[in-house]
Amino acid sequence: MTNESAFIELRRATPADRDLLAQAGRACFVETFGHLYRPEDLAAFLGTAHAPEAWQRTLADPALATWIAVGAAGCAAGYAVAGPCKLPAAGREPLAGELRQLYLRAGYQRRGLGTRLLETALAWLEAAGHEPLYIGVWSENFGAQRLYARYGFQPVGEYLFPVGQHRDREFILKRQPVYQQ
Repeated sequence: MTNESAFIELRRATPADRDLLAQAGRACFVETFGHLYRPEDLAAFLGTAHAPEAWQRTLADPALATWIAVGAAGCAAGYAVAGPCKLPAAGREPLAGELRQLYLRAGYQRRGLGTRLLETALAWLEAAGHEPLYIGVWSENFGAQRLYARYGFQPVGEYLFPVGQHRDREFILKRQPVYQQ
């Protein structure tokens, strides 16, 4: 972690963060993946997945935990969402957990903040009794795949992730509980 990331407040999100998360969710997705999609597909996805109402539902769900990283100016640098696994993994265990989202704004990447968010979410999932743990990651997001591999995640499947009418090939990664590794 660099000194710069130490000035980022990482905390559990509250319903008051709904609009900030919606804004950050849209910005992170566009910065990272926006160039891949037709404008109408991107708009359809952002209008549902990152609408304030979608974030309101996420924040109200007691089975989910959301963290937000806030910079000194009060802007969202990134966020993570974790909870029960919903990925279409073959033979998915009943107590399986999932890191559902982990995104950083471009200007905050490579500062250790992604690692802080990841470790926070993984610790919460384990403390909540979720095992094993899963992550879905875009098949061409090699940096994220390397990060997750360092934390013991291995590919176990694939699925198609809808962005409007477009379908992305995603990998399903799984990490066994520490005592089983």
